[in-house]
Amino acid sequence: MDTDGLIVVDKPAGMTSHDVVARIRRLARTRRVGHGGTLDPMATGVLIIGVNRATRLLTYVIGSEKSYLGTIRLGETTVTDDAEGDVTATVPAGAVTDEAIRAGLAAQTGEIDQVPSAVSAIKIKGERAYKRVRDGETVEIPARRITVHRLDVLDIRRPEGRDVIDVDVDVTCSSGTYIRAIARDLGATLGVGGHLTALRRTAVGEMALDAAATLAELEERAPDVIGLPLSEAARRAFPHRTASEDETRILRHGGPLGSVGIEGPYAVFDPAGEVLAIVSEREGRARAEIVLAPA
Repeated sequence: MDTDGLIVVDKPAGMTSHDVVARIRRLARTRRVGHGGTLDPMATGVLIIGVNRATRLLTYVIGSEKSYLGTIRLGETTVTDDAEGDVTATVPAGAVTDEAIRAGLAAQTGEIDQVPSAVSAIKIKGERAYKRVRDGETVEIPARRITVHRLDVLDIRRPEGRDVIDVDVDVTCSSGTYIRAIARDLGATLGVGGHLTALRRTAVGEMALDAAATLAELEERAPDVIGLPLSEAARRAFPHRTASEDETRILRHGGPLGSVGIEGPYAVFDPAGEVLAIVSEREGRARAEIVLAPA
């Protein structure tokens, strides 16, 4: 059994990303397990798990663009900017037009400066922001430059008997984007407040829900739970090339290869199709950032 690889998990609601890591550690019978990008407990969908040597790929997975389906509720503000927090304000939203909603979301596309949600895992002076908020502090987090590549409105619904509006959206964005901050900022722009009521991550880079397994499905496979063996995972996650026999020997011993003009980090495979390393080109040479070939 190949015990080095990535697992695309369809995370259920109510679990933290660390809960999922703990479950995979038990199923794969190894402590060397990590995840490639936190999902809030309320959220479901794609969570990339690395096992053994594949944990070294997670740095790159975390930086990949991500896609989500979400629902924004206008007319209610919460302390967490999502449905997990207490409602702190309600404002009738019925007069807000569909055109104003679309315009407010359009203003949040492209490169923007976004202030992350105060109840988040971001560290402020060495302590998680959410802990400071729970301790009664007012937390101010500096804005960060993020990119919203696509923000499509799928539906605008006005629940009968309630003065709120629910907006279904499809978002593709850079790493570090908070979808609940998009909901918060849309509500602020429209003057009625807003928060996120549902979130499902549909893709991380090239790895999408169609490749995901539920925890129940992984339980049935245990201990053979690896979804993408290491070489296949590297092939899907990176540009790549194949090394010659001589180049393979050089790379296995930590030496540099000649430049081939591939931008960004890329994977190098041996002639048999096994991944050797992730390399980057600098000053005409390709040098390993991480070596993945077994010693």
